[in-house]
Amino acid sequence: MPARAPAAPPPGGNVVAHPTIALLRTRSLASAVQQEIERMILAGELAPGTKLTEAWLSDKLGVSRGPIREAFRMLEEAGLVRQEKNRGAFVRDIPVEEAIEIFDLRAVMDELVGRTVAATLTAEQGRQLKSLVEQMEQAARADDADAYHLLNLQFHDRLVEYAGNRKMAATYRKLVKELALFRRRNLAQQQALPHSVAEHRQILRAIQSGDAEAAGRAMFAHVIESKERMLRAESERGRAARARAGSRRG
Repeated sequence: MPARAPAAPPPGGNVVAHPTIALLRTRSLASAVQQEIERMILAGELAPGTKLTEAWLSDKLGVSRGPIREAFRMLEEAGLVRQEKNRGAFVRDIPVEEAIEIFDLRAVMDELVGRTVAATLTAEQGRQLKSLVEQMEQAARADDADAYHLLNLQFHDRLVEYAGNRKMAATYRKLVKELALFRRRNLAQQQALPHSVAEHRQILRAIQSGDAEAAGRAMFAHVIESKERMLRAESERGRAARARAGSRRG
């Protein structure tokens, strides 16, 4: 019996994608959009409180609005975006009280990361961490807070990766992303970069020495000091705002 000829394509010559394939394509595109918007937020291109409009992002990224709406949902789950009914989507501006809670939780997790990595560090992992700290030192000397911020995120993310706990890594990365804008604001302070570099050098030395106790303490202290820098910065901004308000009344 002769083989049946393949079905002719629909009028116009376009083959209609299977619904499952079309869904996968949409999800894949939404993930790419989500990653790009997240990059813009973490890079400081989209500040806290910025309204994210579908029309602007559709034009900028060259995609339809469907994947952008799905990306907003994904970013909301990640803690970077808030959506308000009848108002739209906005880059989150995390309140100080929530930031304090995240810092405290991160301190405990970082202590565990430091202990774990100090006990399991390979030579290649040590070289990669050393390279990142050296790049951070160069960025600090150049007073390049943007470059330093991204390297800082890479350094800590690499440590979490080396710790090998996937559940902790997923939780940790969500917390880090939520704090990213607070950390960027703190690192922009005068003298913040040199202090941060010194803390990272101490962390690296402790981890490379294989001293789990010292590495854990260094990681914990680093996060707590970051929290204190944040609180001092918020206090200074509050005083400056009150002074400006007083001068306008006067």
